[in-house]
Amino acid sequence: MPSHTIAVASDHGGFELKSQLAADLAAGGWKVLDLGTDGPDSVDYPDFAHKVAQALKSGAASRALLVCGTGIGISIAANRYAHVRAALVHDAFGAAMCRRHNDANVLVLGGRTTGIEVARDCLRLFLDTPFEGGRHARRVAQLSEHGER
Repeated sequence: MPSHTIAVASDHGGFELKSQLAADLAAGGWKVLDLGTDGPDSVDYPDFAHKVAQALKSGAASRALLVCGTGIGISIAANRYAHVRAALVHDAFGAAMCRRHNDANVLVLGGRTTGIEVARDCLRLFLDTPFEGGRHARRVAQLSEHGER
């Protein structure tokens, strides 16, 4: 069921954290669409952001998790796509707010900057927090309308 499917992907800098969180997701009943990378060898993060963007656009997943060393590069790459709202977060408050006010569909974490317990909290809040809509819906719609893609 796509509404309960989450795509996960990372580069080499995020591989370990992505793998731990993917296991947590599967244990929690989510269908995990793991788009790589599959090991610690150096790879290019834009390729994995692209795979996640494709999975979201096709409906293969309703949300996604991206991880690179800091989360910065992969979030920049992901946000090149008009239908992607990727939020790099560092704490639980940011994870809740990116959903509540921005309807983020991609959570981005830094594999070298975020500990596993903080990452688990962020992921839980990202998945459990609804979008408030209201005045925020107009702004979120503008993100796609103004994008040149």
